[in-house]
Amino acid sequence: MTPAARLSAAISVLDRVLAGDPAEQALTNWGRASRFAGSGDRHAVRDLVYDALRCLRSHAALGGAMTGRGLVLGGLRAKGQDPQTLFTGEGHAPAPVTAADAGRKPAGAEALDIQDWIYPFLSKALGGELYETLEVMRQRAPVFLRVNTVKADLSKAIEILAKDGISAQPVSGLRFALEVTENARKIHGSTAYAHGVVELQDASSQAVIEALPLQDGQRVLDLCAGGGGKTLAMAARARISLFAHGTEPARMRDLVVRSQRAGVQVQLQNTPEKTAPYDLILTDVPCSGSGSWRRDPMGKWRLTAERLFDLRQTQATILDRAARMLAEGGVLAYATCSMLREENEDQVADFTARNAGWQCRLERRFSPLSGGDGFFLALLSR
Repeated sequence: MTPAARLSAAISVLDRVLAGDPAEQALTNWGRASRFAGSGDRHAVRDLVYDALRCLRSHAALGGAMTGRGLVLGGLRAKGQDPQTLFTGEGHAPAPVTAADAGRKPAGAEALDIQDWIYPFLSKALGGELYETLEVMRQRAPVFLRVNTVKADLSKAIEILAKDGISAQPVSGLRFALEVTENARKIHGSTAYAHGVVELQDASSQAVIEALPLQDGQRVLDLCAGGGGKTLAMAARARISLFAHGTEPARMRDLVVRSQRAGVQVQLQNTPEKTAPYDLILTDVPCSGSGSWRRDPMGKWRLTAERLFDLRQTQATILDRAARMLAEGGVLAYATCSMLREENEDQVADFTARNAGWQCRLERRFSPLSGGDGFFLALLSR
């Protein structure tokens, strides 16, 4: 495919996303209908689509319309490229640029690529780092791996990855993390991944697990296990009896396969109260996802004030449920991939206020400015 044809493909995919299709589904459907597209073409179109979704408001302003065409035009103008060199209408290129495609300079929340209503929430949470952080969130996220020390150390993992043409380097401050510097798209097909030597996991997620007071012999519950990334990371950290619970059975079934590949044991629990109490409970609760908008840009645009309120209620319910299952002297770990105080510090303060005898032992924020996602962790105990 020519560069212009790739733009046309991205326009068609973006139109489907704006009409309501999930981005991954729209890309998959386009790929199946476009057998002529090679792997390089598919990757290029995917990058164009996700770059546009991360910068939806600013690119639409620059491109003159909230359409696939407007977003792609805006993306070119944001990079300082003249769209007329590619929008020629020749072959599979998009139709030529006209007066109707005139754009304008974005301003305010639009220029930061966030919704107007959430601006004060982020400003309160990020303070002087607001603009720098939101600029980072408009960019593609780095790719990080967690080395499974059950199977290899960092140097051995780097060596195994290199045999598949993947370059990676250690991450300062993290014991088991690697940042992929070349050929990240080869990870899923690599020997290291197939044999459970590495798992894809964001650096901040790994930092959360490293901050947990895990010790051999503990009974540990991952109450909101999801896909199980943090569950497996805990299993590799200490010899523990590990239980996992989640609300999505399909994702939990995948955890069984992943734990076998990693060489660790995880017990799935539909009703974790039956095997309580636990010495440590991790609650990586449902949240706004504001810290991971680089990876899930549509989450940024779907979030509403009403949804944020509902999420805070859910978080409070999960915290109270976990507290009832914690052993005497145990630790309740509360985590979000959110940058909002309402879901983080305020939620912890509300919990300790309504539960007598509880205190917060530690609060930590992990900023996207350090490379990983925005994350929050609090350790609570009676």
